[in-house]
Amino acid sequence: MEEFSVRWAGFGRRALVGAVWLSAAAPVFAADDERPVTAAIGGRLHLDFATFDNDGRGTPNKDDTEVRRAWIDVSGKFFVVDYKMEADFSGDRVEAKDVYLSRGFGDAGRLTVGQFKQYFSLDDRTGSNYGSFLERGNAGTSLAPLYRLGASWQANPGDFTWAASLYSLESIDAWQVKGRAAGGRATWAPSPAAGDVLHLGISLARELYDNPGASGAPALRIRPRPAGHLSDESRLTLVDFSAGRDTDVDKWSLEYAQVRGPWSWQGEFSGATFDDGLQHGKVLAGYGMVSWFVTGESRGYDRKTGRFARIQDIRHKAGAFELALRYDQMRGDQHLIGLPDLRDGSTEAWTLGGNWYLRDNLRFMLNLIESRNRDRLADVTVDRTRAVTGRLQFDF
Repeated sequence: MEEFSVRWAGFGRRALVGAVWLSAAAPVFAADDERPVTAAIGGRLHLDFATFDNDGRGTPNKDDTEVRRAWIDVSGKFFVVDYKMEADFSGDRVEAKDVYLSRGFGDAGRLTVGQFKQYFSLDDRTGSNYGSFLERGNAGTSLAPLYRLGASWQANPGDFTWAASLYSLESIDAWQVKGRAAGGRATWAPSPAAGDVLHLGISLARELYDNPGASGAPALRIRPRPAGHLSDESRLTLVDFSAGRDTDVDKWSLEYAQVRGPWSWQGEFSGATFDDGLQHGKVLAGYGMVSWFVTGESRGYDRKTGRFARIQDIRHKAGAFELALRYDQMRGDQHLIGLPDLRDGSTEAWTLGGNWYLRDNLRFMLNLIESRNRDRLADVTVDRTRAVTGRLQFDF
């Protein structure tokens, strides 16, 4: 109880910092979009818990709670450009998220410069407020480039979307990561309508890391959490490039999703290759999921960005209820060039989810997870964990 109180006290101090930040921004608020300077406040609060049924192998995961996200953002226009400033106050220190300037050029597209989430995979591009599960799949949490400093161009010609980005591997907060990268994503959704969507997409990225694991740079590892964000003790290292040699990484993801009334289903097949001149590594990941709104609603879809969005038109006073099931697997191997594998492991998880939408911006989420890690060189299971995780979520 004392640890819980300390955690929430720390969050309260950070929330106060956020309030001061918003107060400072208040003088530029403007309701009239014709004014040269405008601002609007947004945010999200995700309060999580997890309880675990661990096996006897390794260190057990501890039952815990956390403020998973406490984001505040200010966005608007400043004369000829649009802007957004977003930060997460949930951790031990404030972490910058979207911090950028952008400008539209009509049908030609939009230029964005600053720090923003890169364009990789449907799972990762769908916001955390709108996913059917507490956490994204393994590829979305461990392969996707996330927030990086760079410049991008995005466009939405007809039923297509595309985006291309040149970015640094640094972010505002993770400046020790050195390197450069390029990536992009394209999607196609022919004439999407409410409750009737077909989505296809592809993502590509090439990242060149400078001496990971040396000269102050963090190691480059793929270590998914199979049983939720608090399951650190169940992490299995699939590849590890931390010897200080420059490492080239090529990433890709193929996307498919459909919405038919209250039903939707989607899947992605993703992968990455790693090469530091002495070792090769490979990671392959895939998931499949199905969702059903018991109360008759449909998942929302944003055709301009090619991703899922907020549900619309909740039909019942008691809210909307969604059931979802996902199977997720990731496998990785690594070897010295010309020699047998040094490591070959895999992780998989089944997740059953239930979401109760009291309003379109307020929901309670519950996930039941069964996960398993295997060392395929030794042909043994090294961890099996069951978890019950939940979240109270509000955004504005």
